[in-house]
Amino acid sequence: MAGDRQAIIEGFEFNWDIEKGVFQFEGQEAVLFWISTAMKSFFDTIEEISGEEASNLVFETTGFRQGVVVGEYFERMKELSVEDAATAITTTYASAGWGQIKVKDLNYQTKTLSVYLKDTWEHKINLAQMKTQGGSFLPAHFAGIFTGLLGTNIWYKTIQHQLDGNECSIIEYFPSDINISSNIHELARKKESEQIQYLERLVEEKTGKLQDLVKKLSSPIIPVLEGIVVVPLIGSYEMDRAEDLVSNTLNNLPAHKANYLILDLTGLDLEISDHTASLIESIGAASSLIGTKTILVGITPELSIAISRSAINFSQYDCFQSLQHGIHFALGQMGRKII
Repeated sequence: MAGDRQAIIEGFEFNWDIEKGVFQFEGQEAVLFWISTAMKSFFDTIEEISGEEASNLVFETTGFRQGVVVGEYFERMKELSVEDAATAITTTYASAGWGQIKVKDLNYQTKTLSVYLKDTWEHKINLAQMKTQGGSFLPAHFAGIFTGLLGTNIWYKTIQHQLDGNECSIIEYFPSDINISSNIHELARKKESEQIQYLERLVEEKTGKLQDLVKKLSSPIIPVLEGIVVVPLIGSYEMDRAEDLVSNTLNNLPAHKANYLILDLTGLDLEISDHTASLIESIGAASSLIGTKTILVGITPELSIAISRSAINFSQYDCFQSLQHGIHFALGQMGRKII
């Protein structure tokens, strides 16, 4: 088949140039798609990539902006009234297969109206998608059309959807401050807020796990020989961390049948806080109540100076420079030695 083909239906002109692969509707290039297959696939893909909420806004925004273009085009045709332009638009859309569309109760003074939509291409796509809620493209599209025709921002409210079993969808239109830009901004802020909340939950969860890991690893109880356990103190100890260490140490000493508890201070910060100094005294005092003696090891000259400046008296403890010396001392006190 070659050459041009032309058809005029109800006064509307359709042209085909098969060789060039061009289809024209009323002098403008157009395309044809199967609604329940190709167009459904197009809508499904957008929803799959963007998510249902974002894709609804995409369809609504696209419909509105296309409608503004149509409305402004007909508004420039000064020989047509708004009523005549509305009739021309719905008739044009009917010839293009958009479904049965009727504009009712158009009031130019209040700039309000209703649009009745029946068996539209969007409704047929929604049926093919097995949707439970009607789409937003066409409702927003006519909001755009009358925004262009009436020269003021028009928005809509869906009264009923054909998808719910009604004979048709009914959409009411009215002047409003609501617009596409504000809707996009609102969704962006909502998505940003949701992302921030997700990250906060993630940080909180990871922080909790890290804190648990620090509790387990920072001050372990190490049984080195029968009756002797070592607890290395690392870093600095504020109130919560000090309480955890005291509780963990005292709860585990009886299980190890420890006669001697060796506190290794090698890893302590040189600036000993009041909590750290109080921690050492608390562990020593509580350990003695359950029959365990406390020995301090890993005391460098610098650390000894810092200890001497604290308010706690450490003279009650046997102190040694190295862990090895402390272990040998504890063995000697128990009448044993390493051979």
